[in-house]
Amino acid sequence: MTENRTMIFCFLSRTVQLASASSLLGRLLCSASTNKPVLTLFTKVKKPCPLCDEAKEALEPYKRRFILQEVDITLPENSAWYHKYKYDIPVFHLNGRFLMKHQVDIQKFEDQLTKLEMHNDGNH
Repeated sequence: MTENRTMIFCFLSRTVQLASASSLLGRLLCSASTNKPVLTLFTKVKKPCPLCDEAKEALEPYKRRFILQEVDITLPENSAWYHKYKYDIPVFHLNGRFLMKHQVDIQKFEDQLTKLEMHNDGNH
């Protein structure tokens, strides 16, 4: 089995942290360091994806509340995601768990994001 390797950049003040998105630890370190949930967008970067563009636009008002990680499923190292989602992009995972596909469900997104924020606030 090939390991999917995607890198996440976490911008913290004037420093940049780099974590491997293929590992749960990498996602957790990135998320914990900023205390923001990680929203992963599975997309095809080299091919036009109007639905992906619309989805990102719909999420724009919330962008300060999460870290956006884009995964190009057309890259060879992401072939497992390609086989799973090639007909379904855009697909979103929130903190590593499937959230939605094809289009943004704002109500579902807001509900899940708020739950995560409340959980994070309760842990501090």
